[in-house]
Amino acid sequence: METLDKFDLAILQELQADGRLSNAELASRVGLSAAPCWRRVRALEEAGFIKGYHAEIDRRKIGLGVLAFVRLDADRNSGNVTRELEDAIRKIPEVVACHYISGAGTFELQVVSRDLDSFAQFAREVLINLPNVKDLHTSFSLGEVKDSSALPLKHLKPR
Repeated sequence: METLDKFDLAILQELQADGRLSNAELASRVGLSAAPCWRRVRALEEAGFIKGYHAEIDRRKIGLGVLAFVRLDADRNSGNVTRELEDAIRKIPEVVACHYISGAGTFELQVVSRDLDSFAQFAREVLINLPNVKDLHTSFSLGEVKDSSALPLKHLKPR
């Protein structure tokens, strides 16, 4: 599957909005019958366009009121040392996203925590003690303007 047609794009759009749609409802929304719709969904999954399905949980409802953006500076940025740090970051549940960045810093982490005291303890006991960490710079979210994992698909539409 190298190219996406209008039905594939419609399927992706609908599933981004609601991953719990039944195949019958999805087929109805995209203008296909159930069997071809199911085959297309399976093909999109197998080709890696759809990586998985998950529930979106409100972090505040489960007591994670703090969202911090942590720029982590590594002491050295060589292959094995960087991979060791990446592996350690992947194992930390409080780190919900991590990006290798350009400019100042090495990684940008999104970290959730119960409150500021919990975050401070986490930073002192976990983050600063990761392998090869030189420094941390933290900013805190004061409010979310937009929080979405839905990706834009308009650029994929045939002209």
